[in-house]
Amino acid sequence: MDEEPEKTKRWEGGYERTWEILKEDESGSLKATIEDILFKAKRKRIFEHHGQVRLGMMRHLYVVVDGSRTMEDQDLKPNRLTCTLKLLEYFVEEYFDQNPISQIGIIVTKSKRAEKLTELSGNPRKHIASLKKAVDMTCHGEPSLYNSLNLAMQTLKHMPGHTSREVLIIFSSLTTCDPSNIYDLIKSLKAAKIRVSVIGLSAEVRVCTVLARETGGTYHVILDESHYKELLTHHVSPPPASSSSECSLIRMGFPQHTIASLSDQDAKPSFSMAHLDSSTEPGLTLGGYFCPQCRAKYSELPVECKICGLTLVSAPHLARSYHHLFPLESFQEISLEEYNGERFIFALCAKMYSVWTVICLFTTLCIAVLVVFIRIHLLLVCDIILSYIFCFFMKRKLQPIYRVT
Repeated sequence: MDEEPEKTKRWEGGYERTWEILKEDESGSLKATIEDILFKAKRKRIFEHHGQVRLGMMRHLYVVVDGSRTMEDQDLKPNRLTCTLKLLEYFVEEYFDQNPISQIGIIVTKSKRAEKLTELSGNPRKHIASLKKAVDMTCHGEPSLYNSLNLAMQTLKHMPGHTSREVLIIFSSLTTCDPSNIYDLIKSLKAAKIRVSVIGLSAEVRVCTVLARETGGTYHVILDESHYKELLTHHVSPPPASSSSECSLIRMGFPQHTIASLSDQDAKPSFSMAHLDSSTEPGLTLGGYFCPQCRAKYSELPVECKICGLTLVSAPHLARSYHHLFPLESFQEISLEEYNGERFIFALCAKMYSVWTVICLFTTLCIAVLVVFIRIHLLLVCDIILSYIFCFFMKRKLQPIYRVT
């Protein structure tokens, strides 16, 4: 009796005849096909971006990193922990570049506990330095989602209502050891309007799916290192704000950078307020950013004044945070065979025009110098010839005459 054909499962449908997707070019390379796949993936993310929606410009984000023994697995090179910390350094830089008036904090969970690696802060150098030191961290025990989320919630629930409260969990383990019912904590997170997203390094976990769905976050499982980086980049842009979030006017200060010289008799050296939290900050300095309300000094912007609580920013910081509200419209891709109009590569034209301008200026300068040089010599030669003619007719000794030009 013949065996019945095995039925293909639904999730296996996306992996049928995958070799037909790859096509070689004339040289036998697959580079063109791979670049086309990556380009389509980027285009898909652009189309999925929702424009003209309300976004949270001021964000407070906690990143929870799994520090359990599963982070020593080597499916990501050299292991999951090192790869994660390296990508988080890139994420922190991009996060503050696109959200300069936002803050971020890092939490590590292992051995059924959770501890803060860094507090909520707007200083990217502080977070990157902590991530570089965490490479030598030992991974052991099991993670605790409950303790991590509870620790983040204790800080985020006190944030103002006009700011977004977010938690991003990088979860490697398939288990979590919690001291209480995590589903009750999920209800508390939802009531506090804290958005939780999860990036899984292993298989999908049921509790993470419920956590992301109930709080309005996202849950993805990585495929490889490039996909891992892509998922992290997705969290750089601010998420849409809820319709129930508060609207309020925010007082901000725009201090100018004051520079004083050592020769100035009225200059008074002082400490920066950032020196209270870090010993690496410079000591007594003459210049800095002074709060317009309480005159406290800071060495960099943006920052929240520790004395009066005023948010100190500059105009470019607001501009970089504001551009998310008006994204560029998605362009329509048209093949060259279908396009009948004029064809220009504007970027190339601009580049060639600038090079042509420099060449023309240099050529004009050389020609001008050459003309002046020839003119001076021609005048001297003409003077000598005229002197010879004059002496010939006057029968006198040759006395060259030089004209001063």
